[in-house]
Amino acid sequence: METHKDLRVWQQSIEMVTSIYKMTKAFPKDEIFGLVSQMRRAAVSVPSNIAEGYARGTDKETLHFLRISSGSMSEIETQLMLSLKLGYIGQETYSELSEQITSVWKQLNALISSIKKRLSPQDQLPF
Repeated sequence: METHKDLRVWQQSIEMVTSIYKMTKAFPKDEIFGLVSQMRRAAVSVPSNIAEGYARGTDKETLHFLRISSGSMSEIETQLMLSLKLGYIGQETYSELSEQITSVWKQLNALISSIKKRLSPQDQLPF
């Protein structure tokens, strides 16, 4: 039986979280309770919600939690841009992590689309 651990998107989102934790270690100490905390929470939310959605057992609930993961990806993208603009990271780090984020997001959107195809229109609405 397939679990969330078998999903490539979950595996790569774990790698993304690891990269974000490593990157934010170098942020100024006065950002520990600001941007660092926000980025880490948003990042951890992605694989966590993928896992929770799959544990729920229905496509409708899985879709709901995948959409939450997608929202967290938007947060991460915004926070990464802020990190660049504030000078906490350089262009190279930004580009590398941005590629990782884009890859996870594409896989997440593909999974959402695939699950939506299996659902009736009324079940596709968020609850």
